[in-house]
Amino acid sequence: MSLRETLNEMGSAARAAAEVLRTSPAQQRSDAIRAMARHVRTRASEILAANAEDVAAATTMIDRLTLNEDRLEGIAKALEEVAGLPDPVGKVADRWTRPNGLEISRVRTPLGVIGMIYESRPNVTADAAAICLRSGNAVVLRSGSEALRSALAIGQAIAAGLAEAGLPEGSVQIVPTPDRDAVGMMLEGLSGSIDLIIPRGGRSLVERVMTDARVPVLGHLEGVCHTYVHRSADPEMAAEIVRNAKLRRVSVCGSTETLLIDRDAAPRLLPRIAAALEDCELRGDDEARAIVPMEQASEDDWGKEYLAPILAVKSVGSIDEAIAHIRRYGTGHTEAIIAEDRATAEYFLNEVDSAIVLWNASTQFADGGEFGFGAEIGIATGKLHARGPVGPEQLTSFKYQVRGSGQVRP
Repeated sequence: MSLRETLNEMGSAARAAAEVLRTSPAQQRSDAIRAMARHVRTRASEILAANAEDVAAATTMIDRLTLNEDRLEGIAKALEEVAGLPDPVGKVADRWTRPNGLEISRVRTPLGVIGMIYESRPNVTADAAAICLRSGNAVVLRSGSEALRSALAIGQAIAAGLAEAGLPEGSVQIVPTPDRDAVGMMLEGLSGSIDLIIPRGGRSLVERVMTDARVPVLGHLEGVCHTYVHRSADPEMAAEIVRNAKLRRVSVCGSTETLLIDRDAAPRLLPRIAAALEDCELRGDDEARAIVPMEQASEDDWGKEYLAPILAVKSVGSIDEAIAHIRRYGTGHTEAIIAEDRATAEYFLNEVDSAIVLWNASTQFADGGEFGFGAEIGIATGKLHARGPVGPEQLTSFKYQVRGSGQVRP
């Protein structure tokens, strides 16, 4: 078959599977996800061998791409956590009775078929499969070519779990080719099979999807995340949080890329923070550089997602100036304030309009697992349908069920 025929066949299989999943028992889907976790563990050697081939061929994003025994066990545990989450399908979000006696319920229902296009991260294959199953959706996954061997190896464990639980193999499918034409065909919707496209990757991927998709898109823009250190911040806390926010894993979208610091407190706070960032290249404005030696920041640095041990540093005159900077250069992903002053922190939490806003905590908590979702399918940075970490409930819509006793409309 041609690539288009192959993908359209996958779409048809996904649509048929979605109809089964929509009414499948919650326990059956939980059993499938737990079985997937078991098969990830039993197939660990095959998955790690496939991943080693991907890593050997890669030239960038090595950390994101690399699996080891601990990370593979983390994938299995995340699957088990998703299996234990409350099932959103059929959940009654609201219920009321009209004066005429009609009983109206708003009930959560799966979206149908999800198409996901992602780069670099093998764990996304398992996370997306589990979250879609938990929410009663079928999914067609298109991994980036750099992680395709890993994705297909994990996909074998997923398929084994589906079979063990008696669910259709079309419930989770992985596009088996690195051919870039597959992306365009998915954006067309696979002959009406796909209900929602989710891109997870860099700006170029997201922009292409937003421009070319003929089906709804749940966007995941790059993470230009900020940490703002207020003059009331505790120096030791600020240093520890900023170090974690930047350097825990520099290649994740929740890594802080810009440090904002109150100008009048910078001479007291910035040297301690910089000392904690000895493994990081700092690029600052003139005021920051007058306090701590660092590279000169350019205009491009303020809106850049480095995904590397590089941090932009800017001094600000007030919390409103910090918020204005975030509005101008941020991507609506994750921002944090470090402050002892509660009123200031609450003002920041209310005024900053990003998907995730934290007080006295690292931006690296921008993760569905840390939010109690078990895993995530991405961080949605738009404002429609879902926002922030996308877990099972965010992949459902709703329908209205109306129960009458013979009412007719006058």
